[in-house]
Amino acid sequence: MESEKLKVINAKLITSNHLIIQPSNNPKVLFFLFYLTTFYGLAQQTNTSYAKRVLETTEIDMLFSYYSQDGQNAAVTGGEGTEELTDATSTIVLRMPMNEDDVLTVDVGLSAYTSASSSNVNPLDGNINPTPFDASSGESRKDLLAYINPSYQHSSEDRNSIWSANAYFSAEYDYFSIGFGGSYSRLFNEKNTELTISTNVFLDKWNAIYPIELRSGFFDNRITGNGTYSPGFEAFDKENRNSYAVSLSFSQILTKKLQGALFMDLVSQNGLLSTPFQRVYFGDTEDFFIDDFQLADDVERLPDSRFKVPIGGRLNYYATDFLILRSYYRFYWDNWGITSHTASIETPLKLTDRFTLYPTYRYYNQSAADYFYPKEGALSTFEFYTSDYDLSKYNAHQYGVGIQYKDIFTSAKILTFGLKTIDLRFSQYDRSDGLNAFIVTLGTTFVGN
Repeated sequence: MESEKLKVINAKLITSNHLIIQPSNNPKVLFFLFYLTTFYGLAQQTNTSYAKRVLETTEIDMLFSYYSQDGQNAAVTGGEGTEELTDATSTIVLRMPMNEDDVLTVDVGLSAYTSASSSNVNPLDGNINPTPFDASSGESRKDLLAYINPSYQHSSEDRNSIWSANAYFSAEYDYFSIGFGGSYSRLFNEKNTELTISTNVFLDKWNAIYPIELRSGFFDNRITGNGTYSPGFEAFDKENRNSYAVSLSFSQILTKKLQGALFMDLVSQNGLLSTPFQRVYFGDTEDFFIDDFQLADDVERLPDSRFKVPIGGRLNYYATDFLILRSYYRFYWDNWGITSHTASIETPLKLTDRFTLYPTYRYYNQSAADYFYPKEGALSTFEFYTSDYDLSKYNAHQYGVGIQYKDIFTSAKILTFGLKTIDLRFSQYDRSDGLNAFIVTLGTTFVGN
């Protein structure tokens, strides 16, 4: 089911030199885009007499995350109500060398959540006195997302050209997504400069679920209010959502200690961009209730197209053998009226040859979308409206710390695989609208012999 919060990549550790856009991967769950923003040293000399294998042996990443949030502005209940949610995600990433130049990667994951807010799509299936601030006990309170993301990468013999192709498939109760894409990278200047272009397409399909009171044939003799409850609701006639993204990135080793990168993404979406079960309450209509639960006047209505442009950069400085400074900034604009700024810093501290500490901080702020209204702020005469606080004006702080164990000799063994790294990270997220959350992630990498 579609998230009332941010769209994010499933809780796995991702390394990237540019922004990752994945518009519909785990639509039900709000948890944050945790990724390790690192640059790889490219200052190795070309040797055409011998091409080192791109990947020496099979590697397996095993990743797990636990996420929990709470707040009082649930979009499912029109911008007022519990946002309590927990999610557990497990991911396995298998990287296999096919020959000296080619690598096949298969990324498979499962994400299971329990959500108090989404349970109120039908608040009447278990509560004696339904209220938006408590969870219903019905089946809509939980769901399971499954996905698979295979990709294939080929490097030229001189390692100055890299192309890749990928596919994506995911499914949950009311949402199905398929995607495909590719990228091409070119290295120049003795591999100190890299230019990458990539494209991705996602073709998604809703199985639209509406609030219980807006479904055909609904009747309940407990309804109270002035007059007769008869909302002018019409179901969406199309349930497809398509997303197209083009990404450009440029990275450069500036000095022996300084690396930088610039990126830009162009993202176009069309189709059903509204979330079918997110209620809206109008300020110019009568209110109707069942006990303490207010019945919807309509669901969220948003334009059927959206264009997004994030632009940003990274700058990493190798201060000493024990300290690296990693900085990041992104500006975002879209034609729904949102602009935002993101800035973050990470300072890896090398404690020993095998242990590294990762303190992190991230700041974010955004303006409100043109179509955002708090509860009963919209009028029934408006064309577009939402009470999803993800589209409101707010700022957020995220604090984190992680520790990594790395053994390049893979001394510890499990069957025929050696343990290369263990990553444990914790982050706390606080938003100005009262949403608070934390996430714990654990990642391990095993290398075949």
